[in-house]
Amino acid sequence: MANVELKKAVKSFGNTTVIHGIDLQLTSGEFIVFVGPSGCGKSTLLRMVAGLEDLSSGEVHIAERDVTQVAAVDRGIAMVFQSYALYPHMTVEENMGFGLKMTGVEKHVMDEKVHGAAKTLQLDQLLDRKPKNLSGGQRQRVAIGRAIVRDPDVFLFDEPLSNLDAELRVEMRLQIAKLHEQIGATMIYVTHDQVEAMTMADRIVVLRAGHVEQVGTPLELYHHPDNLFVAGFIGSPKMNLVHGTLKEGRADAAVIEIAGQTVTLPVNAENGAAGSKVTLGMRPEDLGEDSGDFSLPMVVEVAERLGGSTFLYGNCAGLENFVVQRPGIDVTKEGQAVDVVVSAENCHLFGEDDLAFPRHTDTGKPVAA
Repeated sequence: MANVELKKAVKSFGNTTVIHGIDLQLTSGEFIVFVGPSGCGKSTLLRMVAGLEDLSSGEVHIAERDVTQVAAVDRGIAMVFQSYALYPHMTVEENMGFGLKMTGVEKHVMDEKVHGAAKTLQLDQLLDRKPKNLSGGQRQRVAIGRAIVRDPDVFLFDEPLSNLDAELRVEMRLQIAKLHEQIGATMIYVTHDQVEAMTMADRIVVLRAGHVEQVGTPLELYHHPDNLFVAGFIGSPKMNLVHGTLKEGRADAAVIEIAGQTVTLPVNAENGAAGSKVTLGMRPEDLGEDSGDFSLPMVVEVAERLGGSTFLYGNCAGLENFVVQRPGIDVTKEGQAVDVVVSAENCHLFGEDDLAFPRHTDTGKPVAA
C-alpha cells in the first residue's frame, strides 16, 4: 500500500492544456475513482500517475517518493486497461506469470504468486485455458491477476469494464470491490459511469475540462454537491434542474420565483442578489404526491415501470424530461396530470455562478460512506 500525491500537475499538448494544475492527496489503501464526461482528462491524469504521460509541470509522489522523472516500470504500479491485452497463444497461468518471468523471478516464487492470485480471483480452475476459451469477465480477471502478481504499491484501472455487457459489469464491480477489501491496496479507477463511481469508491474525484470540481465520498457528492455540474452529473436518474429568479436572499432563507409561484427555501442566500437567476435542484426520489411545501403540475408523457420503481417523465416547470420516482406499484398512466409535491428542505439551490447556496439541513459534517 502507498499514498499518492499530485502537486500542481499540468499537462499540455502543444498550446492546449488538458490538465490544469491539479492538487490531490490519496491516502494509502484508498479506492479512488476519477469520474467525469468524455474528454475531461481523467485517463490522462491516470496516465500521468502511471508514468505513461510526462507532466508539463508539477510533481507526482508515490509512497512519499518523487517519481515525476521515474520511468513507469520503476514506479511500483500495475495498470489494468480497457482492453485485456492477453497473449492469445499463452494459457491463463502463462499470461498471469509472464511479467514476473521477464523480470527473472524464480519459478517457484512465480508459481506461488500466480496460484495465489488465481484463487483470489476464482481462476484456479481455468489456469490451463487460453483466452479464446474464456468469457469477457474471465479475461478481465486474468488481466487483473496479472497486475496482482506484481504486488504493486498502487493499482491503476483505466475503464476496465467498458467492453463488458451490463450483467458482467455488475459482476466485475463486485469482484473488484471484494478484491480491494481482501488485499487492501491503493487503487485508482477511471470511469465515465457515475454508477460505477458511486458503488465502488471510498472517495470520488469529479473532473471537468481538466479541473477538479469536487472530491468527496459518494454520499457527500450526492447529498452536498458544491456546484451545478456535480449536482447534475452525480445521481441516476439525474437531479431535476429548474430555472428561477431570486426575489430575496437572506441568511435564513431564499425567496425564489419558479414556475409562476413564490417559494421559500431554507438556505443561506445572503450573498445572492435580488433579481439574479438561480437554479433549483430536486432529486427524483425526493418528490412525493402527498405532503410537502409546494407543488408543481406535470403531465406524464412516459412511465417507465422497472418493478421495484416507476419513473414518470414529463414537462414540468419548463424542464423537458422532468423525472419523478414512484414506488413500483404506481399506476399513473401516460397523459395523466399529476401534482409533483416538493419539500423545501430537500431542495438544492444554485446561484448565477453555479455554486450551491449552503442548506440549513446540511450539518457541514462528512456523510458516512
